[in-house]
Amino acid sequence: MSQPHATTVLAVRHQGKVVLASDGQVTLGQTVVKHQARKVRRLYQDRVLAGFAGSAADGFALFTRFESKLESHRGNLERAAVELARDWRTDRLLRRLEAMMLVADGTAMYLLSGTGDLIEPDDGVMGIGSGGPYAMAAARALVQHSTLDARGIVEQAMAIAAGICIYTNDHLTLEEL
Repeated sequence: MSQPHATTVLAVRHQGKVVLASDGQVTLGQTVVKHQARKVRRLYQDRVLAGFAGSAADGFALFTRFESKLESHRGNLERAAVELARDWRTDRLLRRLEAMMLVADGTAMYLLSGTGDLIEPDDGVMGIGSGGPYAMAAARALVQHSTLDARGIVEQAMAIAAGICIYTNDHLTLEEL
């Protein structure tokens, strides 16, 4: 699975809360063209969080597709994620999208990709994008070795990723359930 560049999205489920965050940086080649983009959204009556890494146009197309899947499955996150992953893998146009998604609700969290990946983390921590591995490693350490709540863990982990990944900045969009 190739990792899209130019962003960081992190999801953490901890102590009964779910927090999804993204940085705000948009790059064009090696130039930063925007600092405060919103790559995380609330969907389906504010009960589902979704974030994307990769091409902005492709990410917005995925938000629209995923939201329609949520509507048709009455907010069932697992069913909507399975259906989107299936469509994404088999549809000729969708297969060309260069993005990944993290989606979560009060009970589940999934990573979706165009290769048909539908991954649920074992530990409630998942990151995507160029800074995703850094944020995910930091979040896992903070979950195990700090008393921070989910929001604090996400804020600190994203700050660590922004200090390491040149495609990640510290202008965060956070959503919490």
